[in-house]
Amino acid sequence: MGIGSSHESGLDQSGLIPASVTIDLMQITRAAEYGVLGLTALARRPLGEVVMIETLCTEEDIPNSFLGKILQSLAKAGIVKSARGSGGGFSLARTPAEISALEIIEAIEGPIALQRCLDDDLGCEHSGGCALCALLAVAQERVREVFGRTSLADLTGRHIPNGLVRQARSRTNEMQATIPLTESRAAAVPPLPSAVEAGTL
Repeated sequence: MGIGSSHESGLDQSGLIPASVTIDLMQITRAAEYGVLGLTALARRPLGEVVMIETLCTEEDIPNSFLGKILQSLAKAGIVKSARGSGGGFSLARTPAEISALEIIEAIEGPIALQRCLDDDLGCEHSGGCALCALLAVAQERVREVFGRTSLADLTGRHIPNGLVRQARSRTNEMQATIPLTESRAAAVPPLPSAVEAGTL
C-alpha cells in the first residue's frame, strides 16, 4: 500500500482523460508527520529514557489520542519501546542515528509508492513496458534514497519543538496586548520631517 494517496477523477484540461481514471499522488499524511515529531521529542533525551505521551504531545503540540496509536505502530516496527504502568510511556529502541526517516514513514504508512503502478498490491496492466512506469520507478528510488540516508538524528538537529514555538508566540501576543494604547498609537505614527519640526514649512 502506498503512502497516503489522493485521488482525483474527471477530465483533464485536454478533455482526453475519462472520468473513471484516478490519479494517485504521494502525500505524507498527518500520521507520519506526528510520528516524526513524537520521535524527535524522544531523540532529544538520553537513549532509553521513558517519556509519557502527554509530555511528547505538549512539546510538539500533537493530539494525545492520535500519537498513542502511531507510537504503537512504531513499537511493532522496533523503533520505540513501550513501558506500562505508572510512569509508563515510550522510549527509543535504538539511537537516533540508527533510525532513518524512511523506516519511520514506512512503519506508519507502508511502502512508498509515487503512483499506483508502483504499488505492489495494486499493480499495473502496463507495467511491463510502460515508459512512464519506468520513469516513476527511478523517481521513487531517488525519494527512498533521500529518506533512507536521513536519520532521526539529522531531523532532530534541525527541528524546533512546535510546543515551544506556540508558547513563544503566545507570550509575544500577551506582551503586545499589555502595551498601553497611547504607546501603540505613538509607535504607529511616523516621525515628522525635520523641516516641519523646525517650522520652515
